[in-house]
Amino acid sequence: MNSAAPMAKEIVLIGGGHAHVHVLVNLAMRPLPGMRVTLIARDLATPYSGMLPGVIAGLYRTEQAHIDLERLAAVTGTRLIHAQANGLDRANKLVLLAGLPPVAYDLVSIDVGIEPSLSPIEGAAEHAIAVKPIGSFLHKIDALIAQACEPDGPRRIVAIGGGAGGVELLLSLRTRLLTDARVAGRDAGEFTFTLVTDGDILATHNACVRAAFRRVFAERGMILRENVRVRAVTSDTVVLESGETIAADAVLVTTDAAAPDWFRGTGLELDGKGFLAVGPTLQSVNDADVFAAGDCAALVASPREKAGVYAVRAGPPLAAGLHRRARGLQPDEWHPQARHLALISTGERYAIASRGIFKAEGAWLWTVKDWIDRRWMRMYQDTDALMRRMARR
Repeated sequence: MNSAAPMAKEIVLIGGGHAHVHVLVNLAMRPLPGMRVTLIARDLATPYSGMLPGVIAGLYRTEQAHIDLERLAAVTGTRLIHAQANGLDRANKLVLLAGLPPVAYDLVSIDVGIEPSLSPIEGAAEHAIAVKPIGSFLHKIDALIAQACEPDGPRRIVAIGGGAGGVELLLSLRTRLLTDARVAGRDAGEFTFTLVTDGDILATHNACVRAAFRRVFAERGMILRENVRVRAVTSDTVVLESGETIAADAVLVTTDAAAPDWFRGTGLELDGKGFLAVGPTLQSVNDADVFAAGDCAALVASPREKAGVYAVRAGPPLAAGLHRRARGLQPDEWHPQARHLALISTGERYAIASRGIFKAEGAWLWTVKDWIDRRWMRMYQDTDALMRRMARR
């Protein structure tokens, strides 16, 4: 530990993900002499993954589930650069940007999420809607909802992927489309909803949770195809490995996504899937001045699933680590819990809780989830309250 080491003056955050919004606030509350924080963001509104199913279902307005990065940067005194990062020149400590000059850094943190990975399914890139990245997905889902209001619009909806994201997405979309149809006086019975997964539904959750969602699908007349693999997607069908086809007017893909391509040119250590390999301090395993968090990072010592809860929880240790590194100190280690409480919505004001062998369900759990989500969002949306907190520091 060398407290006399020179202080880093330029902390650059690439991406406005869940962890980085906390870092912006935390570093503003604990400024260091000569330190400047810069946020490089492709999108100026950060969507909160926990509330997106509610947005799709019509339970939240779009703006309720987004953090305005321009306002947050202004309040926290952060320099904001609206640009797409596409590389690192680590020898000269520069962040490379598309169409703009590079940005110098002393410390850099990466929280850019993940990209769609449609290549394993033939035709998916042309005929399917990828859930990642979320920003562009929301525009596509809005277009799908609008098209479904037309007399000849899509009626046969298929989702590929049986994780929590795919399950919540299809249930939420069902709620929205059927509600819109009823309000417009159309026949809601024209719609069909099918989920296809190459394993069990919600395979990382316990058997009681899986049984509960199988019941939910059955009660709603939805089709669930488990342990079948998709080979291809065409303009009007999903083709299984067996050769069987499922008629589809719209196909949503929620299977595993990929790391951004530019990671490969950084010289940073990557895991087997191309994500940034970080240690328990959230520093790159081969460059101590590079930090990463969220879905784009892989904790090599304690791998965790790519879930929004871990991105949120990485915020405090990431902020603390950057602050300590800027002061010439060794960041503390972070060891996220192996299991977390998941509150999975059924597309309405009802949720099923899952943690280890625990399972519970009810409307009250959706109320709990709603309270947790709104409380987290207020920390970054209520900039007036944030300014008052900063004034008291």
